[in-house]
Amino acid sequence: MLYEINEKALKLECEGKKIIRLNLGDPDMATPPEIVEAAYASMKAGKTKYSSSYGELKLRQKIAELHCVKEENVVITPGSKWGIFATMYLMMKNGGNVIIPTPYWTAYDLIAKSLGAKVKLLKTEMENEWKVDLNKLEDLIDEETKMIILNTPNNPTSKVMDTKTFDGIVELANQKGVTILSDEVYAAISFVKTKSILDYGRESKHILSNGFSKTFTMTGWRIGYLVADKTFIDNVTKLNQITINNVPVFIQDAALKGLELHKQIASAIKAKYQKRADLATTKLSAAGFKFTKPDAPFYVFPKLDGLDSEKYTLNLLDQGVAVAPGTSFGDYREHFRISLTAPDDQIEAGLDKICEAAKQ
Repeated sequence: MLYEINEKALKLECEGKKIIRLNLGDPDMATPPEIVEAAYASMKAGKTKYSSSYGELKLRQKIAELHCVKEENVVITPGSKWGIFATMYLMMKNGGNVIIPTPYWTAYDLIAKSLGAKVKLLKTEMENEWKVDLNKLEDLIDEETKMIILNTPNNPTSKVMDTKTFDGIVELANQKGVTILSDEVYAAISFVKTKSILDYGRESKHILSNGFSKTFTMTGWRIGYLVADKTFIDNVTKLNQITINNVPVFIQDAALKGLELHKQIASAIKAKYQKRADLATTKLSAAGFKFTKPDAPFYVFPKLDGLDSEKYTLNLLDQGVAVAPGTSFGDYREHFRISLTAPDDQIEAGLDKICEAAKQ
């Protein structure tokens, strides 16, 4: 349904209808000019050839420095989605099952199923602050469980996992010999402090996925990375060699420039989206929606008792606003996801229409 809404929105736009796009996590802010200039300078310098499938050493060293690991623990991927796919491919291609707390980014489920892996969904609830029940998690783990996927801050709830729950999941995974794939692509721009899977030991078998799309507004540039033990990094690199070969060097040089400006870029985007989150919180609360306050950009995942979010989102699209139904993220028919990734005036207008439509 997530992709159906997007395709319908594109079709309506092609027909000349104006659509306020609050359905995708694609920041409206432009890629910082310093990053664009770095890519241009790199291309002019002739960096348009094949390169290492591990990624450029300078970029890997900078990422390693950021995460307090060695460059041998870092591999560059064409977007964090490829890193997640590569991880799941290498670990799940011979079978097994993966546990995914919901609500979740639908790509996890789709990737697993494309590999023939069994998916076990662990439902969490807004009324319990989206906390993972450790007893239920333990019950789902069996001898075929190879991976638990965590996403904090979470898409679609923008909730940061609390330390006690994170601690419990890691302890349980370690006891059972299960690898955690931790997708932390929103962590650097979180409004609140976050904990990383790397905080539990950089010599473990757990894996960090991250990227440049969200923090640096580089969604279309397609560059991300994995942090893991050297053996796993070597295996991802071998997969890179027979598939994508390497992320273009000029894109890696642009990402390196982004990391050099990391603090100021992250601060600017956090400040911008905090204001948007505050606006959404005020308007949605006044309209009677229930939701957890966003801990990070870019999403709000409101609920309205009795709502059929699929019908609601399709009707809303006809009124010129695109959002994503809660059923795209698990068994959440009364929820829908708003992406605060449009210009401020469009967000305000979109929120007004969302609130008005709820009264109908």
